[in-house]
Amino acid sequence: MKKITAIIICSLFLFGLSAESKSRFSHISFVTFKSNLTYTIGEDSQSFTAERTLKPFSINRYETTYGLWYQTRVAAEDLGYYFENPGQPGSHGKRAAPVTDENACQPVTMINWYDAIVWCNALSEIKGRTPCYTYEGAVIKDSGDTASCDLCECNWEADGYRLPSEAEWEYAARRNKGSFQKGNLVSGQTGTDSEEGLLYAWTFENASSSHIVGTAGVPFDPDTVAMPGTGNANSAGLYDMSGNLLEFCWDWFGDYTEDNEYGPAVGYERVSRGGSWAPFTMFYYAGDRYFFDPNEKYNYFGFRIACTVGSLQP
Repeated sequence: MKKITAIIICSLFLFGLSAESKSRFSHISFVTFKSNLTYTIGEDSQSFTAERTLKPFSINRYETTYGLWYQTRVAAEDLGYYFENPGQPGSHGKRAAPVTDENACQPVTMINWYDAIVWCNALSEIKGRTPCYTYEGAVIKDSGDTASCDLCECNWEADGYRLPSEAEWEYAARRNKGSFQKGNLVSGQTGTDSEEGLLYAWTFENASSSHIVGTAGVPFDPDTVAMPGTGNANSAGLYDMSGNLLEFCWDWFGDYTEDNEYGPAVGYERVSRGGSWAPFTMFYYAGDRYFFDPNEKYNYFGFRIACTVGSLQP
């Protein structure tokens, strides 16, 4: 059953896209980091910093699109998964809307952190991987069971899909060719000119206030379908690491410590990164942090998937 479902869902991921779009874009396209994995988190941006040495990992080039979210959610519900929020395309789309050419490549919004981790487990199961999030040994499948979600564990050795840790996210945002950019710049920015930052980040300055376009570096045109990856990537090849959407991370919010790669063991708020099109543009630098109640959902919250590099390819 799993194998059949996986085949079906892989074909459905692209059903809402035009022939031209299908040839140009894959909803999952990983960038993998295997070497030079030690850096200082919070450098040039936070009053406290810590050295981090990461295990090899992969992270998606793009924020999770509505097309990928929708098709996975629908298939997952047949496998016993439950989502408190069905999601919507972009900032002003209709919740639970069917996938179309116009909305498939917009980022999914109006979901909370609980929905995101359950969805990651669902995608893992559908694609024959080991889900990362469990509580007392059971796979987390219900985003409405917030108590279990809050207490869940992440298996960092599993080959399934998951949210990036905060340290992984900042690493990917700041990784430059052979070094790291400063944390007080837009991800991808090479100089200090603020105008350059607008080539990499959708903010209230260059994005329409009524629509998330899902790309960076190109003017908004209501008569065209926005495509992730048509703007400017950062030095690592990742898009929208600054602006567009605040992105969920795994970690509970707290001060950095030297001995905890994945954040505090407990907390009240989770970490998000990257700023958004509005209203949190002020948090769009590569080293900026924001925190939120994991039950919150807004049209400027989203996420991108990651996975641990092991014997299987992403």
